[in-house]
Amino acid sequence: MSQPVSEAEAQAEFRQGLFFGLSAYVMWGFFPAYYKLTDSVPADIVVSHRIVWSILFVGLFLYLRGRWQEVSEALGQPAILVRLMASATFIGVNWLVFVWAIEQERVLDVSLGYFINPLVSILVGLVVLHERLSMGQGFAVAIAALAVLIQAILAGGVPWVSLILAFSFAGYGYVRKVTPIKATPGMFVETLLLFPLAAAYLLYSLGTGADAFVLGDIPVLIALIGTGIVTALPLTLFSAAARRLPLFMLGLMQYLAPSLHFLMAVYVWNEPLDQTKLLAFAMIWTALAVFTLDSWKRYRRAR
Repeated sequence: MSQPVSEAEAQAEFRQGLFFGLSAYVMWGFFPAYYKLTDSVPADIVVSHRIVWSILFVGLFLYLRGRWQEVSEALGQPAILVRLMASATFIGVNWLVFVWAIEQERVLDVSLGYFINPLVSILVGLVVLHERLSMGQGFAVAIAALAVLIQAILAGGVPWVSLILAFSFAGYGYVRKVTPIKATPGMFVETLLLFPLAAAYLLYSLGTGADAFVLGDIPVLIALIGTGIVTALPLTLFSAAARRLPLFMLGLMQYLAPSLHFLMAVYVWNEPLDQTKLLAFAMIWTALAVFTLDSWKRYRRAR
């Protein structure tokens, strides 16, 4: 029989969860700055390296924590492997577009995509899980859709980078939600499934004369190896936070990463923020305010 948790222990757990969660989202927020270190390397090669090195570092973490049994159980269940193949496809597309956008100096599009993501997740729940929208959620989604439409009309094109990032990550989140495996073992199996494609692509690139391993630029090679660490570490911190914090608190934290993307894009890399794009951001921020207020009210009622 488990011992009751004291209030002091609960508060300590909450503080730890807060620290882990903030650390994870701050790291994700600075991802564009990290991938600026590798912007001399084509995005497809960067993502291939990320997959290869993630296997090493995520696998090492699981080994040190004695969690190989979770990986073995997943590999022995075809139904879980099929779902993880789907989630691996979603996250592979997300990584590729993310890195490409950074190399093309389109970090504002990345920021907009991750601001839109929570609202896209609502649509996924509506269509796939047949969830019912509250009035606040419906209003927030309508504002976001109008923002995308206005930008498409006034800017002369659909913000496809933002939409691909939002929908691929929402799709990834949905598949992982319905897959009975924890975050870190799941990430390892996903990268393991993507490994043959990544390794084959690196070898193919070498065969075409490309410097796929960047042996002539050691600092860039070190940054490419480090993609495995920057993939594994925030994921591990997020998993620790998710066990200690309510979902509503994690939901609030998710705005931290795209906020950092936005600030760095405008004030560090001087990306142009014209009136059309600023209007789109303002509408999305309004939609998120409505969504957050609605989530807070439902969280309070649930308590």
